[in-house]
Amino acid sequence: MVGFVGLWVLAWLSLRSSYYWATILLIPLAAGFLLRLFVLAHDCGHGSFFRSKRANAIVGSLLGVLTFTPYHRWRKHHAIHHATNGDLDRRGGGDVVMLTVREYAQMSRMQKFWYRVQRHPFFLFVIGPVLYFVVLQRFVQEPKEWKVERRSVHWTNVAIAVSVAGMCWLVGTWTFLLLEVPIVALASSAGVWLFYVQHHYESTYWRRREEWRHADASLLGSSYYRLPRVLQWITANIGLHHIHHLDSQIPNYRLQECLDHNPALREMGQLTFWESLDCARLRLWDEDARRMVRI
Repeated sequence: MVGFVGLWVLAWLSLRSSYYWATILLIPLAAGFLLRLFVLAHDCGHGSFFRSKRANAIVGSLLGVLTFTPYHRWRKHHAIHHATNGDLDRRGGGDVVMLTVREYAQMSRMQKFWYRVQRHPFFLFVIGPVLYFVVLQRFVQEPKEWKVERRSVHWTNVAIAVSVAGMCWLVGTWTFLLLEVPIVALASSAGVWLFYVQHHYESTYWRRREEWRHADASLLGSSYYRLPRVLQWITANIGLHHIHHLDSQIPNYRLQECLDHNPALREMGQLTFWESLDCARLRLWDEDARRMVRI
């Protein structure tokens, strides 16, 4: 939090002083810290960041205002994702839309076009993230029984409106937008990219309900995304995703220790940054070949 606020203030001061080159350098750094705060809120959602359930809820909700994410609603949807990851018969629970080769072949021309738009890298990693975090998360879409989650949306919206109004009054509307928009856009794009490559790589795991197994889905359907140390710290070890899915109660600051003590886990679903770039071209799951393929 100190790093994020400090970088935001430095970017503001550099903008005021017309040191635009410094502003351009500081904005991606601030976005990196915002991404890290999102991962910490993610740990709160799993109940693994603090021992106290109340502490997790309070910190997660506060960080949700910074990351434009209603904490309680996101927590429930993310729990569904963990319970159904890799299950072809239970898709749609907080996942990136994904079809099989057969399903795609049976679609109309217009449906195929829209699916290709949704899976295009520019939409997935540039337009989609901002649309999801800034716009779509402002609306309640859950059933009336989800009372806590629905209230979470409303109260987060109120807190965001108050904080944005306060910042616009403090630094000026135009200045605030010049800094906050690119920071949020970069952080959300990086977050969606991480989520995508952690499950949508060539040798990932998808099975029909009768064949699906949680342990297999965790270890084979979640990548070990090997990032440089600096990026691993910025992303709070979320790249060790196969361990996280195997046991979401392990906090981010213990994931590396688990990997070090279990050498077999280093060979499972390993993906380097350069290898991950090819994942953006994969669109469909081939049930016969059991791998992700291009269209």
